[in-house]
Amino acid sequence: MASYYVVQSFTSGKSGTFPDTPIQAQSVDQARRLAQRLAAKKEMVIAFMRDGNPKTGDYGDPKLIFAYGKELPEELADMEKV
Repeated sequence: MASYYVVQSFTSGKSGTFPDTPIQAQSVDQARRLAQRLAAKKEMVIAFMRDGNPKTGDYGDPKLIFAYGKELPEELADMEKV
């Protein structure tokens, strides 16, 4: 099993909000710091971690590290926090 840390930011455009390229971090702290910096200039930012095995495709539920935005997805309210 390995842990994966992902920061996903979103940019607003004329026809809606679009996901940027996700960024992989090396730790919870790095993901949190990066997400906090992006929150100053992005519409929405979500950082999460997930444990899993890429060889088998088995992954655990994501755990929320950081979330910022006016209209965050409702699913984040139910997500376990790190």
